[in-house]
Amino acid sequence: MTEPTGSSTAGIPLFDLTAEPWIGVLRCDGRQEELSLRQVFAQAGEVRRIVGDLPTQEFALLRLLLAIAHDVLDGPRDIVHWGELWADAQCFAQVGAYLDAHRERFDLVHPVAPFFQTAGLRTAKDEVFSLNRIVADVPNGEPFFTARMPTVERLAFAEAARWVVHAHAYDTSGIKSGAVGDKRVKGGKVYPLGTGWAGGLGGVLAEGDTLRETLLLNLVAADTDALDIAADDRPAWRREPCGPGGTERTPTGLRDLYTWQTRRLRLHHDQDGVYGVVLGYGDPLTSRNMHRHEPMTAWRRSTAQEKKLRQSPVYLPREHDPARAAWRGIASLVADRLETVQGAEAAPYLRPGILEWMARLVTEGELPRSFLVRARIIGAAYGTQQSVIDDIVDDYLAMPVVLLHRQDRACARQAIGAAEDADLAVRALGDLATDLARAAGAEGEGARSAARDRGFAELEAPYRTWLAALGEAGDPFERRRAWQCEVHRIVSRLGEGLIKDAGDAAWQGRTVTDKKGTRWLNAGLADKWFRVRLTKALADPHGLSARADDSAAGTGLPGPVVSAATESDNPATDSKVDV
Repeated sequence: MTEPTGSSTAGIPLFDLTAEPWIGVLRCDGRQEELSLRQVFAQAGEVRRIVGDLPTQEFALLRLLLAIAHDVLDGPRDIVHWGELWADAQCFAQVGAYLDAHRERFDLVHPVAPFFQTAGLRTAKDEVFSLNRIVADVPNGEPFFTARMPTVERLAFAEAARWVVHAHAYDTSGIKSGAVGDKRVKGGKVYPLGTGWAGGLGGVLAEGDTLRETLLLNLVAADTDALDIAADDRPAWRREPCGPGGTERTPTGLRDLYTWQTRRLRLHHDQDGVYGVVLGYGDPLTSRNMHRHEPMTAWRRSTAQEKKLRQSPVYLPREHDPARAAWRGIASLVADRLETVQGAEAAPYLRPGILEWMARLVTEGELPRSFLVRARIIGAAYGTQQSVIDDIVDDYLAMPVVLLHRQDRACARQAIGAAEDADLAVRALGDLATDLARAAGAEGEGARSAARDRGFAELEAPYRTWLAALGEAGDPFERRRAWQCEVHRIVSRLGEGLIKDAGDAAWQGRTVTDKKGTRWLNAGLADKWFRVRLTKALADPHGLSARADDSAAGTGLPGPVVSAATESDNPATDSKVDV
């Protein structure tokens, strides 16, 4: 364990986050280690990425680094300033002097202003609680993502610092301990006020080949039209230390938002580490219509909120669905908001401001069209009234930056269309599974669900490979046709497997009743329907539609079997981001 760096006049050990290693990183040569804030910036070109105890911790720590970078550079002011930083290998050289100037506020256990904490925070009974309250195990109290059983008795200072940052971003909701001096306390408690700010987001960030590139790609210029950034924007350590309770205000900009104090914390420690915590609610922040402040999530219009509040439009963050891979929701990442608008109507969805910023970089020529960017997808899924974390989403989508170009939209449209091709083809596969199950006398959604899961799993790697090469020389429309042929081949093979394994009962068939009346259904007829549906879904990739239509004539071919599962995959009705 790293020893605390000296002691204060009161004899309390200090842990200087600017000098002590505490942020986990993966180096470009594959080695993992912990670095101090000073080292992270000085060696950012040699580091692949941050490595946290959880993916959500990586997201929270990156936002902390971005707040520092924005404050050090006082910008970037505009795209020209950003271009100068991108070209300068020593663009973060000023960070060292900045950290020296604010070193006292980066002391984890400072007696007056401990980092991201409230000195003297206490309950009326002076209780000290288990560190389980800030270590994000799933479900709460029963470690799942970590190896600690059954409780967290002690943390080294470095790990405690990481969980403090994470708590402000992703802490669960629920009833919290009431702190002395907090006017919201009722009966010694503060009732639920929501998760940490990032917990309500469908987090999206742009990853480069190194941490230096990642920081710069997410460093949005102050003159960005889509964001409100005040001239006096500043991070938490350049504000007065927080007292107990919370304040109602709006973030002044990215530096303020990325270090937003959603909780009030106080670590209890001794010379060897941290052994307890006091945790309460801090500054509340509503997510409604925060799209001009928060760039690291997609947004959706909420008609329910518009009716309730009698105002329009109302945008809410599009949270991630743990059951849906990133590539299937590419439309939410690359679709230009203007392409989804008719007349004066507000856009139903807004892609993340970070990707709007990337679109500006490629459109104005600061990044080459062939530059490959990874859209990293990170988020938490909460359960039981947001009092526990049920799941964590961590995925990425590597794509050529030309997909974000504002004028040249051909590649983006074909990438979105290709994901829709896969969705329609897998839907046909699910219909086949349902028909085979009905022919054998079974009911329910089990067969459809299993077939769809298999279909998307088989198509995922081919789509990612196809997408990464889409920005290379070549006609994107021809590449789309090649993709449709590949989807037809893969899904046809999966369909053949389902038919082969259908069993004698399905081949013999039975009488079924649907909207068209009563008919005989067996595996042979289910196969014929599947072939026609698949060919129509893929815009006739092999020129087979005319013959398929002829062969289907007189068969009473129905449309796709509509079910709750099918309808929920329609992006237009999905309240979550399709990733």
